[in-house]
Amino acid sequence: MKRPLPKADTNPRAVRQRIEAMEKVLEGLFVIPGTKRQVGLDAILSLIPTVGSVSAAALGSYIMWEARNLKLSKLQFARMGGNVGIDMLLGAIPFIGVIPDFFFRSNSRNLRIIRKHLDKHHPETGIVEAQATTIEPSGRAPL
Repeated sequence: MKRPLPKADTNPRAVRQRIEAMEKVLEGLFVIPGTKRQVGLDAILSLIPTVGSVSAAALGSYIMWEARNLKLSKLQFARMGGNVGIDMLLGAIPFIGVIPDFFFRSNSRNLRIIRKHLDKHHPETGIVEAQATTIEPSGRAPL
């Protein structure tokens, strides 16, 4: 007895959360000690000649697959595809291909394209950043 797969939530807020989570995994899993440079699965996979580069491109394409629910323009998709393609070509260079992954972060670039689209067409998906206030002993917030 087969059960159908659940459908992914196409709500722009849910899509944004999934895309941001995937970008974090691909570009910023951890920080290199002593530096502020983040490294993710994309750079780690580039250490494996050819297969790693193709795998990283497939994972980067997932971000594009998710973005299709947001109705981005053909130009935006072309830019995103170009980013993934350049990253794959640079990463395909054995052993040296890991170096461009530190500087050309295709998934972060694609996330910026998607965020710009969401901020324009679905502003309710944005994250509201709160400011901390201190309360004085009198119970009033300082002016």
